[in-house]
Amino acid sequence: MVTTARLEGAARQQALNIIPEWHDVETRDAIERHFRFHDFSAAFAFMMRVAFVAETMNHHPEWSNVWSKVHITLTSHDVSGVSTRDIDLAKEIDRLAKDCGALS
Repeated sequence: MVTTARLEGAARQQALNIIPEWHDVETRDAIERHFRFHDFSAAFAFMMRVAFVAETMNHHPEWSNVWSKVHITLTSHDVSGVSTRDIDLAKEIDRLAKDCGALS
């Protein structure tokens, strides 16, 4: 497994500027984003594509799905906070969301 450090201060802000739709979770050191799709099938297809990427990266999201909505939280448990792995996965998730027709 590749070691990575927790992102803090200016390095964290610079990384978050790359993924402006992601926001800090107020109650913990994590980032989150909400997605909306046309229907459940589109949301689930998106989740399947994210699952394959996450498995390849060996870095898995915390998420939930209610009909056409998907909520994703990212954090690196081994460093107790947000790391470059979270930023990299968030960028891939954003790309997949666009490919899958995310509405927001």
